[in-house]
Amino acid sequence: MILGIDLGTSMVKAVIFSDEGRCLAVASRRSSPQALGGGRIEQDFEEIVTAVSDVVREVCGAPGHVPDAIGITGQSDGLWLLDENGRGVRPAVSWLDDRGNPYLQGWIDSGAFEAVFRRNANAIFPGSHAPLMAALRDGDPDALTRAHTASYLKDGILQRLTGARVTDASDASLPFLDIARRDYDPEILDILGLSEMRRLLAPVMPAPGRSFALNAEGAALTGLPEGVPVHAGPFDLVACPMGAGLREVGDGLIIIGTTLACEVLTDHVDTRGAPVGMTLCMPQDGRWVRSMPATVGTATLDWVLDLVGASHTDVEGLLAQSPPGANGVTALPFFSATGERAPFVDVRARGQLAGLSTATSRADLVRAVCESVAYAARHCIEAAGLTGRVLVCGGGSNSQTWSQMVADVLQRPLHIAPRPEVGARGAAIAAMDAVGLAYDADLWTRAESIIEPNRDAAQHYEDGFAVYLDTVEAARGLWNR
Repeated sequence: MILGIDLGTSMVKAVIFSDEGRCLAVASRRSSPQALGGGRIEQDFEEIVTAVSDVVREVCGAPGHVPDAIGITGQSDGLWLLDENGRGVRPAVSWLDDRGNPYLQGWIDSGAFEAVFRRNANAIFPGSHAPLMAALRDGDPDALTRAHTASYLKDGILQRLTGARVTDASDASLPFLDIARRDYDPEILDILGLSEMRRLLAPVMPAPGRSFALNAEGAALTGLPEGVPVHAGPFDLVACPMGAGLREVGDGLIIIGTTLACEVLTDHVDTRGAPVGMTLCMPQDGRWVRSMPATVGTATLDWVLDLVGASHTDVEGLLAQSPPGANGVTALPFFSATGERAPFVDVRARGQLAGLSTATSRADLVRAVCESVAYAARHCIEAAGLTGRVLVCGGGSNSQTWSQMVADVLQRPLHIAPRPEVGARGAAIAAMDAVGLAYDADLWTRAESIIEPNRDAAQHYEDGFAVYLDTVEAARGLWNR
């Protein structure tokens, strides 16, 4: 058996898979990002350590449930400052935190933002290491002085379980990595004025990564015997394509999660064009995912559901009550306080609802927002270079109506990735690769079903997408006046 651990932004999960990829058990605990006001969002690292202990003990508590390997994935970015023993020196700054906004805007204005993209095909965003390091250098310099590692969450958990201080090339891809050599680029650190932060960066594991033995502390935390191999990496934006079965160059994945991540597998690094999106190292050399991780995913739906006094269980019914086009209501889904990062970068991006009247229903508002996210998915996946088939996963894909809407907007079949827990599945696959365990990749990643696009809806959504693009361009001019 293989254990996959997924450290999400709001949920920590552990999943036991059989050697054929069947899900045998799942356990989860909520984590609690704390909104401190003023756009500041932080997390308690020890709370997540405890959650990992709880979920692993739950799924591995049955006799014989000792995994052959453990794979860890989860949220990336944010700033998890740890001491030499893997303890937090301060609460972690979440990737949702916006205190890096003015620093990113300064780099955009000075040309540093574009200069970094021209070196590694990655567009910095406010919740990544560089802006947050700059913000803490001004706001909490003592924490940086006391820290031994500017870690990522899953790497911090690996250190607590095994003592290893390393990171994966997928996490490190943005912002400081030379993604062809898979090592840090001192020129990028210099461009951003952060050369002194080099001491905080953990060594990058070479492809395809390696495992580390569960130590005494890890055994005490998990209830598992010492020596079980543990592998941390890649993070969720790369683990999900692996778990979904993205293997052919040009194939794409849409993750309808907190982030709307639209990704395409590529065999080259392209630093031309507009400086936007991410180019993330896959575990094998010579492969990357070109990722457009928009901030407009299920968090946008959560916002409108809260606005109209509804819950997730109401979504299918509300979508059925409003026709395609939402009775003339349109939306831009950019409601994140950090603005937008794909398929364009603008820290001032803001959402809008238009076409409202006294006849507008709450169902119209929900449908308009869901349609806008579907349009954003097409905008992003096309910008990422899609040429092949399209897979979909994430919590939003559990809505049949919403998934059908995405297929209709794309006018492409949607292959539903194997459920549950695509990210944990990818972590398990990466762990098997690192340890050298044989498995049937087709069996592990076989699509659950395929949603065919409704050809009768093609022209309606083609027109709607054109209006969406025009509205985005008009709004960008307003945001920056």
